[in-house]
Amino acid sequence: MCSLNIVTERWHGRYSFDVDVNGVQKVHKQLVSRTGGIALLSGVLAVPVFGHFDYYPVAVREETRLIILKFLLAATPAFLAGIIEDLTKKVSVRTRLCSVFVSAFLAAWLLGAHLPRLDIWILDGVLDWVPLSLAVTAFAVVGVTNSINIVDGFHGVAGGTVVVILAGAGYLSWKGGDVLVTQLALAGMGATIGFLLLNYPTGRLFMGDGGAYFIGFWAAEVAVLTIVRNPGINAWQILAIYAYPVIEVLFSMYRRKMLRNALVGAPDRLHLHSLFYRRVACHRIRADKYPWMRNAGVACFVTGWLVTATVCAVLLGESTGAAVMLVLVQILAYVAVYMRLVRGHWGRCRNPAVILGLRPQPRSRAI
Repeated sequence: MCSLNIVTERWHGRYSFDVDVNGVQKVHKQLVSRTGGIALLSGVLAVPVFGHFDYYPVAVREETRLIILKFLLAATPAFLAGIIEDLTKKVSVRTRLCSVFVSAFLAAWLLGAHLPRLDIWILDGVLDWVPLSLAVTAFAVVGVTNSINIVDGFHGVAGGTVVVILAGAGYLSWKGGDVLVTQLALAGMGATIGFLLLNYPTGRLFMGDGGAYFIGFWAAEVAVLTIVRNPGINAWQILAIYAYPVIEVLFSMYRRKMLRNALVGAPDRLHLHSLFYRRVACHRIRADKYPWMRNAGVACFVTGWLVTATVCAVLLGESTGAAVMLVLVQILAYVAVYMRLVRGHWGRCRNPAVILGLRPQPRSRAI
């Protein structure tokens, strides 16, 4: 499906190309189709349609197919809002986030995917009240889904993020004997790896909002179902696996609203991966012959972080205390790396207030 998207660009390119190459957060210069979400949806849909589960009993096979189809049905509102934005460029951020809320409530209804606990003693008792559990779950799912859209900006970053976090959640489910959630994680990983074959490293196809919201929702619900179906897996261990994109979205909201007094959904070039590209990749990676190497280098940085965090979470995060420490370490590491990049010696401006847009930049100290 990814290859078909590229082959047929001449017919759908006028609608699907990412023509806003001058956007504040854009780094690519050529026109590329944003219909990768269709390929991701097709990749997951192929699992219940063409997948072979002969090594399972008949009842398990049918249940797995039915659950995946219900999962796809729940993801439909989020996917549609994203793909319509990719084709029309007219769907607001609020509308897209509301569509993810709808998908989260559908998943709770169709799959029973609402959090029974957060492993926080003050909150766990009140989560027995279903309306509160639904609200907490919906906000968590929207946050994780939007985080994948936020980290999507360089070749392989969003795709690599999804593959690693699904691998971590899938491994924990497999270790706990939960075949169903393991299959869901593998389905998402397989579809994303197929997309990455054409997205990374040269960016022949973009995930787009449709793909980011779809696969981000898939990853979020896998996390929810892992907690729901496996009492032996603590919620903080899952958060330690998903920490990087979650920290990114929370810090972005804080930075935009509290530091810059801007709209929470306003795009900018101040994400950690964006700063890494401008402050490290553009200065340290020689790309005279292959300009895409700098763009692709960002994925190595992000994926390396995620692999390290996921391995530590899987091996060390079985106890709640250790998992909380792993989350805190990632928060501190994020802030430390972010400030190091902001104050980096690449360029003459070392004032974080200038770079973050809190103070006008003096002409004599232009970067």
